[in-house]
Amino acid sequence: MFDKKPKSYTDLLGKTNRLVEGTIIKGNILSQTDFRLDGDLVGNFQSNGKLVIGPAGSIKGDIICKNADIEGKFDGKIQVAEVLNVKAKAIIHGEVVCAKLSVEPGAAFSATCIMKTNPKPAAHDDQPKPEEAEQQ
Repeated sequence: MFDKKPKSYTDLLGKTNRLVEGTIIKGNILSQTDFRLDGDLVGNFQSNGKLVIGPAGSIKGDIICKNADIEGKFDGKIQVAEVLNVKAKAIIHGEVVCAKLSVEPGAAFSATCIMKTNPKPAAHDDQPKPEEAEQQ
């Protein structure tokens, strides 16, 4: 009756990975969950979750993720499927592709920016219907 399996350690913590300050990784990181980076990454990062670059964190490389909060340094190309938040102490150089962008006053944002959305197909009332096109 009360035979519930104990939750794993990662389930209890909300499945967030963390790279602490003072840690340097040279290589690529692939993560299925959220990730907080307070150390340094020289390489590419890809996640299905949210990336948080803390004030002491930095990435030199490319990023692909669902959402991102940047308070540290980033140099490269970042592709965010949903929302990119750039905090006041952030330093961004490179190329940004995102759906929504929020930049706080004070942030150093030196990047090209492309806003991508997934537009719904619009109905074109002024286009002739296939039957009308054949009759003309």
